[in-house]
Amino acid sequence: MTGGNNTAGNLFLWHPNYTLVMTSLKESVVNRRERIQPPQTNNYGNAHGGELVKIMDEVAAISAMRVAESPCVTARISEVNFHTPVQEGDVVGVEAFVYQTGETSLDVYTRVEREDPVKGVREEATTARFTTVAVDEDGNPVSTEDVYVETSVGEGKCGVARRDKGS
Repeated sequence: MTGGNNTAGNLFLWHPNYTLVMTSLKESVVNRRERIQPPQTNNYGNAHGGELVKIMDEVAAISAMRVAESPCVTARISEVNFHTPVQEGDVVGVEAFVYQTGETSLDVYTRVEREDPVKGVREEATTARFTTVAVDEDGNPVSTEDVYVETSVGEGKCGVARRDKGS
């Protein structure tokens, strides 16, 4: 396991042969908001699915990099679910967090919520799970830190991320 110098939100577990650094799920949470513009929509006035996935991918990568403390690349996108259309002029809120790690991989759950900016009405629009790989400056995979859940809210998020398959 590699670790960086950033210790905010990290948990250190000591072992005679190594120190395992773990980052909290809370530290991996990334949120982004933006308004959907005409070039991002199709002829029905709805956001292109690819536009939403692009935004989700960017937010997922930032979340993964917070845990890995190194660049991360997308290896897989799974379980992309479009629940409701996002219309031109809607504000999308994207949340991403790392819910599980492997030797070099990080699983990131993303959720898009659409909001009518005038009425304030919000609803879930899209969800997906991304698997990213931490890499060094040469693009070679590197070991990642583990994540731990420190609150009941975090436990709830992990539960949703692990069971949200095709919902």
